[in-house]
Formats: sequence, structure tokens, C-alpha cells
Amino acid sequence: MEAETRVALLGIIVENPEEVEKLNQILHEYAEYIIGRMGIPYSKKKMNVISIVLDAPENKISALSGKIGMLKGISSKVIYGKKC
Repeated sequence: MEAETRVALLGIIVENPEEVEKLNQILHEYAEYIIGRMGIPYSKKKMNVISIVLDAPENKISALSGKIGMLKGISSKVIYGKKC
């Protein structure tokens, strides 16, 4: 039986460019759940803002956000779509 999935938006702010390679490795691990990804460099503040749209089981989304949140200088927050 397949686990129920949710659509979610994962917002990521990167303030430490040295951790980007680790971030990309983590995102690659969850590639099967990623619907789309958009990155915006904000040179004025020396940061990057990334939006990831996911369709995944809630535990996978939480695990992804938690792994990203453990990276130094990178913050993440999840917004879930309403259950239908």
C-alpha cells in the first residue's frame, strides 16, 4: 500500500555558500518527490532563496527539511497544502 502524499512548498535561505554542495546532495536524495525548484540569487544581501515544490509523504518532507535545517548557514521552512 502506497503512503499518502501531500503537496508542500519548502522554502530555503542559503547564507553560507560553502554548504551548497551538501544541500544539493540532500536534494538529490529526494529527487523523486520534487515537482519543481526555483533558485533566486540575492546579491545585495549575499544570499540565495530557493523554493522547492514537493509531492511526498509527510515523514519524507519533514526529514528533508530537518536535514537541510542542520546545515550551517541554511534555513528551511515547510508550508503544506490543505488535505483534500
